[in-house]
Amino acid sequence: MDSSAHAIWTNGKIFWTTLGWLANAVFFSRFFVQWYATEKRKQVTVPALFWWLSLAGSLMLLMYAVFYDKHWPIIFAYAFSWIPYIRNLVIHKRYQQSEQQCVSCPELCSPRAKFCPNCGAKLAGSTS
Repeated sequence: MDSSAHAIWTNGKIFWTTLGWLANAVFFSRFFVQWYATEKRKQVTVPALFWWLSLAGSLMLLMYAVFYDKHWPIIFAYAFSWIPYIRNLVIHKRYQQSEQQCVSCPELCSPRAKFCPNCGAKLAGSTS
């Protein structure tokens, strides 16, 4: 390895540039995840993977900004963005844990549903 290539690796420029581009790719990929989920269900849908990609991408971009870029507007842009991403993941997890299993078919139903949207059977958790 010549001295110029060695200097690029030792100061971390290639590593941080690669991390910055990878972080952008991860963060941008959430667009395709949300678009695919919405097209598949034919209604606006934000799957949990969207929030995981948001969290990973924003934390990677924050690392890039703090340790390499060192520009305060970029650091501030990603310093707190992880808070709603984690909150949405917690809400998603709680919702999944409270879903009801239909007794007549394998459908998972909303915690508030009284009847299965798939087969119409009364759900065990409903009182009326």
